[in-house]
Amino acid sequence: MSIKIGNEEFSGLYDPSFVSDSKRAEIEFEVALISKLIEAREKSGMSQKKLADLTGLKQPAIARLENLKAIPKIDTLFKLLDPLGFTLAIVPKEKRKKTN
Repeated sequence: MSIKIGNEEFSGLYDPSFVSDSKRAEIEFEVALISKLIEAREKSGMSQKKLADLTGLKQPAIARLENLKAIPKIDTLFKLLDPLGFTLAIVPKEKRKKTN
């Protein structure tokens, strides 16, 4: 399995004997979330410093988030998403088609 963070792809990082399915799903969600934050920041042409100034966070805190060394709490996530023009929403999963 490979994981893509920003424009870099890391492979061989997943060993199913070390991580449960639920933990793997949590990690995949965190990686996807942070990847979307990075993508949104870069697409807007915003630096980490500019995002820090707009959110009241410090630039090193944003760098730690983007390097997956920290996972944002919900309130921090909303602070980060707002200046990037996004919000957080809970949406239903698409129904899977049954194959018989």
